[in-house]
Amino acid sequence: MLEGLKVAAVVEARMTSSRLPGKVIMPAAGKPLLQILIERLQRVDRIDQIIVATTVNDTDQPIVDLVNQMDGIEIHRGSENDVLDRVCSALRKFDVDICVEITGDCPLVDPDLVNEALTAFESHQPDTVYVSNSWPHEAVPAGLDIQVFKSAALYQLDSETNDPEDREHVSYGFYRPESNNRWKPVFITHPTAAEGIGLIVTLDYEEDYRLIRAIHEALSPANYGVTEIIEWIAHNPKLHQACIDVRQTASA
Repeated sequence: MLEGLKVAAVVEARMTSSRLPGKVIMPAAGKPLLQILIERLQRVDRIDQIIVATTVNDTDQPIVDLVNQMDGIEIHRGSENDVLDRVCSALRKFDVDICVEITGDCPLVDPDLVNEALTAFESHQPDTVYVSNSWPHEAVPAGLDIQVFKSAALYQLDSETNDPEDREHVSYGFYRPESNNRWKPVFITHPTAAEGIGLIVTLDYEEDYRLIRAIHEALSPANYGVTEIIEWIAHNPKLHQACIDVRQTASA
């Protein structure tokens, strides 16, 4: 069903995180986390192209420099705050039909889960434009989130909304309650991830970085995925508990 269509992963990344500036190029096992993310996506054979969508800000030049050192990876620069426009313009620039959306705070993305999401997207055609394993349906550890959607549908969202949440969160319009199931979103689960629901491997705080770096340095260079991540956390709970604690403190 996806034959003849161009499938691209778009990675949204910037340096100016308010909680952890420069987080996407922090190192683990001698490589920037963004490079680790990209190399994991390169293992997904159904992805035709990987595009890093960053901003036009001078502060994001290190991201551009990193991507330019990697063979076959494309860079696109756009608005910092209007992320929907940034992604849409990247998709148009590279003539993408199907987008796999990944955020830069998900450096441990599992290639097998990406393949499963693409298979699910294909199996639900032509009934939906959007498949996800993430919010509002929790199915994986936070940080292994995957969203797959049709570029044409995102262009339509882009033309219809000025809502700040839509502009910031890109694909929110596909599943926001007010859409009244217009886009027929599909939310999938992964058997291998079932034991990891509630775990945190997303990069927001210094504590997250310590956990992610430790996981990657312990499990690489093997092609590890969600199963190995869950098992590692089970045997090393203190680093993960710190990620929970910092969020509880921040929300108090």
